[in-house]
Amino acid sequence: MRNRMAGSRAAGAAPLSADPALTIRPTAGKRVTTMDTKVTGRRSIAAMAVLILMAAAVALAGENRGAAELSLDGGKRGAVPFPHRRHQDVLNDCQLCHSVFPQQPGAIQALKAQGALKPKQVMNKQCIHCHKAKKKAGETTGPLTCSKCHQR
Repeated sequence: MRNRMAGSRAAGAAPLSADPALTIRPTAGKRVTTMDTKVTGRRSIAAMAVLILMAAAVALAGENRGAAELSLDGGKRGAVPFPHRRHQDVLNDCQLCHSVFPQQPGAIQALKAQGALKPKQVMNKQCIHCHKAKKKAGETTGPLTCSKCHQR
């Protein structure tokens, strides 16, 4: 349905869109609403509902932060206990580490087996590099030597 005034221009009325059916014009203090504006309003409400649901899904997905404590294979030097949750809380950006390896159990070992990661690449380029940078900045940091992490 189209507004019967859609074909004419009321003085001072500026169209809200290129579609004259969506134009609302003042008429002696009365609000003129067309069927098209009601549909558009419903679409806006539906779009807002979808955005709210998407935001909720992202918030819930953020809650799955993986294990609080992990044990990484440290090769001949022994396992490396890794305080995953503490790193998450301090760094606030998963991609600082997970840009190098995916967020999957066993990912580091799998990439090493494929030759995509060198044996000490993660520990030296990621862990130790970050810990040294934090120490240099005067911040509290983790271990800086092999024997402080690896447990036999």
